[in-house]
This record gives sequence, C-alpha cells and structure tokens, in this order.
Amino acid sequence: MVVLCSWFMFDKGKLCLSSLSTAYENITLVFLVAIDDNRPSQIPDSIVWKEASSSSSIQARLMKWLSCSRSHLPPPPSPPLPAASSSLQHIASSQPKGIAKVILKKGKTQHFKDGSPMVYSGAVDRIIGRPPPKTGDIVLVADGTEKPIGWGLYNSVSMFCVRLMQLEEEATRDPSCTLDMEKLLETRINAAIELRRRVGLPSATTNAYRLINSEGDRLSGLIVDVFGDLAVVASSAAWVEKYKSQVEACISSIDEINHIHWRPSVEILKEEGMDAADLKELHPSTCPQRTKVIENGISYAISLEGQKTGFYADQRENRMFLSTVSHGQRVLDVCCYSGGFALNAAKGGAMSITGVDTSLPALELARENIALNNLDPGKASFLREDATVFMKAALSRKESWDIVILDPPKLAPSRKVLQSASGMYRNLNSLAMKVTRRGGLLMTCSCSGAMTQSGMFLRTLQGAASMAERKITVLRQSGAGCDHPIDPAYPEGAYLSNILLRVL
Repeated sequence: MVVLCSWFMFDKGKLCLSSLSTAYENITLVFLVAIDDNRPSQIPDSIVWKEASSSSSIQARLMKWLSCSRSHLPPPPSPPLPAASSSLQHIASSQPKGIAKVILKKGKTQHFKDGSPMVYSGAVDRIIGRPPPKTGDIVLVADGTEKPIGWGLYNSVSMFCVRLMQLEEEATRDPSCTLDMEKLLETRINAAIELRRRVGLPSATTNAYRLINSEGDRLSGLIVDVFGDLAVVASSAAWVEKYKSQVEACISSIDEINHIHWRPSVEILKEEGMDAADLKELHPSTCPQRTKVIENGISYAISLEGQKTGFYADQRENRMFLSTVSHGQRVLDVCCYSGGFALNAAKGGAMSITGVDTSLPALELARENIALNNLDPGKASFLREDATVFMKAALSRKESWDIVILDPPKLAPSRKVLQSASGMYRNLNSLAMKVTRRGGLLMTCSCSGAMTQSGMFLRTLQGAASMAERKITVLRQSGAGCDHPIDPAYPEGAYLSNILLRVL
C-alpha cells in the first residue's frame, strides 16, 4: 500500500483534511489537501512516501498519474482588481458641464443613504463646485470623504437644500436614468401609472384618483390628480417648475388624458425662492374650470377653483365604508365640502342627511351632486354655517344624529402650532360627540400631517370625550387610499387620519 502525504494551508491558516480516495490498481492515495482562499494548491514534485512499495514500477506509474491529475487542476483565479471608483462619480466626470458636489456633515450620511429624500440645509457641511450650483441644477450628494451617495436637485434658497432623486446603489444597478432628469421623470411617471393600474385605477366605477403622490412616488414636490380626462398638477418645488414641459409631456402621453391644469402652490413656492407674479404668468388657465368624475359609482361635479386640486380623492375608501353603515340612519356631515360623505350616506340608504360648510360654492356643488345622482333632494339638506355655531345650536335644541362625520380643514399646518391646534381639534370633537346619540358613530378626521405624525390624535379624542362626558371606543382607523403611497423613509408623507368611534 502506498500513502501520499501532502500538507497545505486552508482558509487563511486553518488546516483541513479532505480525504480523496482514488482506486489505482492496489494503490490508495490519501491527500491532505489545503486551499488558501479557495485556490487549489499545486501538487509538489517532492513526494514523501510511507509504507512505500519496493516496486519502482508502481512508483513510476503513480507519479505519471499524479502528473496527469495536476494538469486538470483549475488555474488560480486572477488577483482581485483594485476597487473601482464610484460609478456615479464616473458618470458625473464624463458630463460636459461640471457637476457640483454637496458634502454632508459627519454623522448625517446614513439618514439619507437609508432613503430620506430631503437633504435639509443643516445637514450640509460644504459645497464643492465653481461656479456654485443654481436652483434646479443637478448636484451630487456625498459623504465626508467626498464619495457620492446619490444625486438630486439643488435649491439655493429653500430649507431643503437638495431633493434626492437617486441613490448610488440604484445608479450602479441601472445607470440609464443617472443624472438625466428627463429620463428619470419618464421612468418614475410610467412606474406610477403602472402602480395605479395594479390597484385597479382607473376603473369602470372610479376615474378620480391620485396619479403621483410626491415622495411616495419618488418625485418630491410633484402631485398629480386625475379627474376623468383631466390631470391637475400641484407643484410645490422649484424643480417641478423648471421641468414643467417635461412633466406635461409625460402626462400627455397617457391615453385618457386630454387636458392638463397646472396649479402651483404659490405660498410654498415662495419659500422655494420663486416669485408669485412669475408663477401666474407661467400658468395661464386654458382648461375648463369644471368637470365631472365618478367615484365608487357616484357622480360628482367638481370645480378646479375649489380647495386643493378640486376634489379629495384621498377619502375615497373611507367614503365607501361609510355607505355600508348608513342604511336607515340620520347622518350629519360637518365640513361637508361638495358632499362626498353625504352622497355616500345617501347611496347607502340613509334616512336623512344634513351637510354643513362655510363655503357657498362648495354647498352649491353638493346640491348639484345630489341631483346628478338622482337622489331624493328631500332627504338631504346643505346649510351654510360655521361648524361650532351649528353644533352648539343643535345641542341647545337637544338634537342628535346616529352618524356624525367631522372632516375639518387642516388646523395644524406645522408642528409649531400643534399645541394650539390640538385644542381646536379637542373642542370640535367634543361638540361632535355631544351631537352623536349615545351608541351612535362618529367618523372624525384630521388632514394635518403634524397631528397625524405626532401620534396625538387619539389622545386628543380621548380628551374630547372627557370634555363631553362620553365614553368612546375605536372601531376603525384609516388614512388615505392606496393611490396615495407613503415612503417609510419619509413618514412626513402620512397626513390623513380617519377614525371611526362608537360614542356612549
């Protein structure tokens, strides 16, 4: 019997025995094989024999076999190449015009690498580039070593210095949109269209929906609502104004869109460094100011001169739920606007509906919508009155309803006013609970992002219940519909709270 012993190293210094037995006539070979970094070692020319046969012919035949085996070993892999420079940096260096670099402060990088799209000015250490970037320019965003982590659109005035559009990892994986805003817009808008198709929008019963939801669709500062063949663009970032023609071209490519109405958020754009007078000149109105849509089988006349984009598509799923619990109920819709909840209650078989709002144009739309759906106008009344005044007067008459909806306008536009707004929410909800019959339902809402994100809304409602000397139970909690996606890296995108309470 012949035994071959050969010792090598494996896995950075650890010895490992791999027994490989090969039948070669009456000879058994035992290899103590070692591999360094998974590279097969060369079989040495010098052989140490133990219990070797005296037959020289066997040794010769064995050496021949070993020589053949060695020839079949795979060649060692090439040594690793030095780390390549950032592909994003490489693409930027090939641009005909130099791209400025925004360097983040120490300790700030990870927050943005994790996906937060808004680089606030306090996170910026310095800006490299001559001449310095202008508002709307594409810039690289880099860590303290000047290695890019992504790219975005710069603003020299706003508290949001850069709106990140793409991270380094994504640019490496698919460089087709890297540093190309027009291509990125086309890609992201097409992705938004496909996402809405996947959740069934538009459909035979609904043609009013949100197509682009700012950060939720990775286009921070751009909102697009679709109302039938009309798209309303709400712009709240300077870059959106700069790329207006490209945005319109992408939206115009959608088959069912025939009109685009551009609606800049003037006050926000002032903070972005834009002049209000220039905005009015940029966006002369050429679209019809009224249109009709269908939502969950209910028709609505909407005015583009109304609040926000003209219609609150975010409450669609909550309105539909209300219709399922309204049969035979007396319903009060406070801050009813154009009658969204009221119409769903009527469609669900409510015994009577009362809508209250301070806007006369909104109330006219609500009455028109009752007629548009061939609903009994005798069952629905819409009153122009302040919500607090109306509910106090109802209490004095000892009047109550089976279901009350309270959907006030935004009371906390920022965290700075959250405490005072909490008091207003508490007072309104306390009155709403008092005009809800014991055992009845209160659907109460807040569209204030500061309130929703603070987690204070439920505590505020409990405070309202104590004021009203009522006991409440939460039956349902909801927010905006699925066409309003939220990026978890930007929780500020969650703004709507809709809570259904039983009031005892």
